[in-house]
Amino acid sequence: MSYKNILTIVTNIETAAEALKAAASLASREKGHLDVLCIGVDRTQAGYYYAGANAIFLQETIDRAKTDADELAELVKKKMKGADMQWSVETAVAQIAVFPRLVAERAWFADLVVLPHPYGKGRALEDEAVVEAALFEGKAPVLIVPEGGLPDGFGQRAVIAWNESAEAMSAVRAALPMLARADNVDIAIIDPPQHGSDRSDPGGRLSQTLARHGCKVEISILAKTMHRVSDVIRRHAKDRNADLVVMGAYGHSRFREAILGGATRNMLEASEVPVLMAH
Repeated sequence: MSYKNILTIVTNIETAAEALKAAASLASREKGHLDVLCIGVDRTQAGYYYAGANAIFLQETIDRAKTDADELAELVKKKMKGADMQWSVETAVAQIAVFPRLVAERAWFADLVVLPHPYGKGRALEDEAVVEAALFEGKAPVLIVPEGGLPDGFGQRAVIAWNESAEAMSAVRAALPMLARADNVDIAIIDPPQHGSDRSDPGGRLSQTLARHGCKVEISILAKTMHRVSDVIRRHAKDRNADLVVMGAYGHSRFREAILGGATRNMLEASEVPVLMAH
């Protein structure tokens, strides 16, 4: 198994630069194809009536978004010039309200979606919307690239945040091509349940499964000595000098189409290493 179809989405060339570079690097390594979707954001509110607004005004906002998308595409082409893999660029215009459908239609056919960190300086509402759409509506694994980009030798030391959930298992399956290449894979389990199915051997069955794929596996049992699970994971990843964290992505409330759960959001807000998530 390998990542033959890699997707990245650009709404701002400055904040997406490292993710684009990472996506191109992975596509080259996997001998795959990179699809780049450049979205011009129409910031008018769908269904909202603007007093005095007319069709000309609304068309101007759409034209502006289209121009933004075309300019993004040209910048992407310049950055990709001379790349040693197959790649393509597509443009689209969308309001944030319809991001889920647009992103999902592309993510459905991707083996991996590579996106920039959705929080921090220069980030906008659409950055989180794209991540949510790819994970929850697109059902695709997403690799979040921190501001510093992928570390040298990316994927050599991986930490799996394991809690026996379906989401965590989805993330592990999605990460198998990377885990099989890693020098070390650490299964981190925080306060394993005393009455769980793996109570006598926490992480044992996952370790066996990964070992059959050729992974070099260790298991770490961690105490929840910090208020947030994400903080324990981040500290452990730092102690292990990890360059990849693999974890499930959780939606707190399904009343909305998708909303990032606490552990997911906290990890993305503060993680200094790439994080591969799946739902």
